[in-house]
Amino acid sequence: MDLYEYQARDLFESYGVPVLAGIVADTPEEVKAAAEKLGGVVVVKAQVKTGGRGKAGGVKVAKTPDEAYEAAKAILGLDIKGHVVRRVMVAAGARIAKEFYFSVLLDRANRSYLSLCSVEGGMEIEQLAVEKPEALARIEVNPLTGIDKDKALEIAKAANFPEELLDAVSDVFVKLYEVYKGEDATLVEVNPLVLTEEGDVIALDGKVSLDDNASEVRHPQHEELADKATEDPLEAKAKESGLNYVKLDGQVGIIGNGAGLVMSTLDVVAYAGENHGGVKPANFLDIGGGASATVMAAGLDVILGDPQVKSVFVNVFGGITSCVAVAEGIVKALEILGDAATKPLVVRLDGNQVEEGRAILASANHPLVTLAATMDEGADKAAELANA
Repeated sequence: MDLYEYQARDLFESYGVPVLAGIVADTPEEVKAAAEKLGGVVVVKAQVKTGGRGKAGGVKVAKTPDEAYEAAKAILGLDIKGHVVRRVMVAAGARIAKEFYFSVLLDRANRSYLSLCSVEGGMEIEQLAVEKPEALARIEVNPLTGIDKDKALEIAKAANFPEELLDAVSDVFVKLYEVYKGEDATLVEVNPLVLTEEGDVIALDGKVSLDDNASEVRHPQHEELADKATEDPLEAKAKESGLNYVKLDGQVGIIGNGAGLVMSTLDVVAYAGENHGGVKPANFLDIGGGASATVMAAGLDVILGDPQVKSVFVNVFGGITSCVAVAEGIVKALEILGDAATKPLVVRLDGNQVEEGRAILASANHPLVTLAATMDEGADKAAELANA
């Protein structure tokens, strides 16, 4: 789960990371009141989960409460890369002398943590990595030892911070790692981390991504950080049923058991779709190892609720759960859904008791179900039906 900037700011503050005062507001009137409370120069910042806010007009400096009011009128309702601004944060202004960059993230490729750091902050890190790779220090962080004072100093020196700033910035790095570890995050990023004209080091803008797997058990309070208003209703429905579902923009609904099989199915359907009007996968849905009638019905209910879906491809390999159980689950799921099941299903079964499973589906002879012998055949048929 990605957090909004104001949520990251609040999280930083709770761990002792130096931040500026900030007040969340939903209307121009609330923004004006916040500016009056903070006093002096403020910054009105769009709260959306995407970058490039400044370039899109989503960040404005206001010297007076009236200017803050006008800034809010311009920002609220603004579309930034498909994200409509419904909330802003009014932050206290700062006299910035220098801008830096710092992040710690999960490095999946190396099964470790990674810290990225630069004395050239403010610009997007992807742009910096391409245009000036030598300005970006990449330091591996051992998950067992993390970032203590010594490691933080190593990171700061690798990023070429001046000697007089090493102690101050390294203290902030340690606190930011405490956020990363304490909240089971996969990313904690500050861009920019600034040095003010008064000599203070402050996290001016934060980005935090939390591990949902840890949130469910270790951090139930993270549920309060979720933005229900912007959550995709189908993804929310799937989550309630315990399904691993991600909505895509295609027309062929996908159900499979096991993430690897589902990912392969997405590729095969996308390839087959090139011959049938360019149709694409509509979702990722992994029902896991147990394809019971209840689980299958929940999966079909979610997919059939997507108006973009024109056909469904059920691609299951029977392992611990046999194809008989899967076939019976499909038949019962269609009975449970009744009239709600209106789109054609292509079913490919393989593995444990495959012949018996196919016989059950053939005997049921449901008008919406088409059996396929192979994954390629099933993907092609599902793409054909979606295009028709």
